[in-house]
Amino acid sequence: MLPRIFCLVDAAHLSLLPAIAETGVDGFQVRAKAVADSTLLAFTESVVAVVRPLGGVVVVNDRVDIALAAGADGVHLGRHDLPVDVARRLAPGLLIGATCRDREQARRAATNGADYAGFGPIFATASKTGLPAPLGIAAVRAAAGVLPLVGIGGIDAATARAVLEAGAAGVAVIGAIWRQRDPLAAARELVEAVA
Repeated sequence: MLPRIFCLVDAAHLSLLPAIAETGVDGFQVRAKAVADSTLLAFTESVVAVVRPLGGVVVVNDRVDIALAAGADGVHLGRHDLPVDVARRLAPGLLIGATCRDREQARRAATNGADYAGFGPIFATASKTGLPAPLGIAAVRAAAGVLPLVGIGGIDAATARAVLEAGAAGVAVIGAIWRQRDPLAAARELVEAVA
């Protein structure tokens, strides 16, 4: 099942994950790019252990091998990661997402076996450098309907509803939770916004 909200996480967030899951956040995307494989595996196993009993779905950024080894629910693949069709062949049971920036990329991802498209950046974001210009809400409308879209990039409780109304199936966030003074209150506000 595709989560309505993906909360991107790294090791600094582990202690708050059960409480975040209890707010109704239903997806957790492990994104820890600068750690050893053994550390990433152990962290992913920990995330699975703490959020799955609360109904959380766990997806690993970039790494099919870690997702499989940790018993995660899925993997999210960027443009420079393993191709979607290869990942689907290796892991037919995983939820597979692919980064897309337009309708044609979403169509190709669907043809290759992706379950959803991580679509963005929708708005300007400080969470990742080197991204193209924000796509905006109109791009969500233009790409919707080919593959379930999970909007990402600068989304918060104030903008999440507009992203869904434009045709996205869900949203993925970092700063909307982790850069807030009270991450739990921010998570609750986001859950209310997408209800």
